[in-house]
Amino acid sequence: MTTTHEVLRYTAFSDDPAGGNPAGVVLDATGLDDAAMLAIAADVGYSESAFLTAPPQGLGGEPGRAFTIRYFSPKAEVPFCGHATVATAVALGERIGTGDLVFATRAGTVPVTVSEAGGTLRATLTTVEPHSEDIADTDLTEALAALRWPAADLDPAIPPRIAFAGARHLVLAAATRARLADLAYDFDRLEALMRRLDLTTVQLVWRESEHVFHVRDPFPVGGVVEDPATGAAAGALGAYVRELGLVSEPAELTLHQGEDMGRPGVLTVELRAGDRRIRVTGTGARID
Repeated sequence: MTTTHEVLRYTAFSDDPAGGNPAGVVLDATGLDDAAMLAIAADVGYSESAFLTAPPQGLGGEPGRAFTIRYFSPKAEVPFCGHATVATAVALGERIGTGDLVFATRAGTVPVTVSEAGGTLRATLTTVEPHSEDIADTDLTEALAALRWPAADLDPAIPPRIAFAGARHLVLAAATRARLADLAYDFDRLEALMRRLDLTTVQLVWRESEHVFHVRDPFPVGGVVEDPATGAAAGALGAYVRELGLVSEPAELTLHQGEDMGRPGVLTVELRAGDRRIRVTGTGARID
């Protein structure tokens, strides 16, 4: 499908190369060790790059449509990355056609379905089993101090919590869109807290309506100030709002992300009755 170690560039959660979240994609990473993958991710400079190799024995899936996938930011490996999964799935869809894919990630098995409508490919990933947990008061105080957010600016209807759907994210809800738009945080201080709590991003959200959210994701542990569109955090948020009873199943959430960065994208989050896993859908496009 590719020349060895060719690095493709795709955006996810937008069909416009100037929108969404760009990812590096290596469709054949055979022979690359961890240091080489990290070096490629750092050279690409996107929040994450994805690397495919042969699937582990017993993964399942159709032959030629199952893979091991690993994700590296410019600074470190992450267990799961939603936008790089979508970008990789779209890249594969262009080469081997629409249909089902199976990815073995370090967080677990992630099925993905690639479909086409009106000439545009979109990918739907199904997360691993999600969960959430409380955050200690001292850690919340430190997070707000690092963000320079007064506690009074939080939305009391969506209490702070750590949510997981393949990676850990601290969910903090702003009371107003203006609060969400004003992001000027202490990079080193937030990074230190996130490393201690094993967080991939901080998911900052503002709820526009019952099923529409605006989100932003500081990502200092990945070496970037902000992630333009974060599929793993979208899945975690979907699981959390269901746990909280903020929506009734079945439900479809629309998340707008990247607007404040000039890279708008849309993430669709589906909650199905009787299935704890979350489905996250987005379009993708190659970046020339």
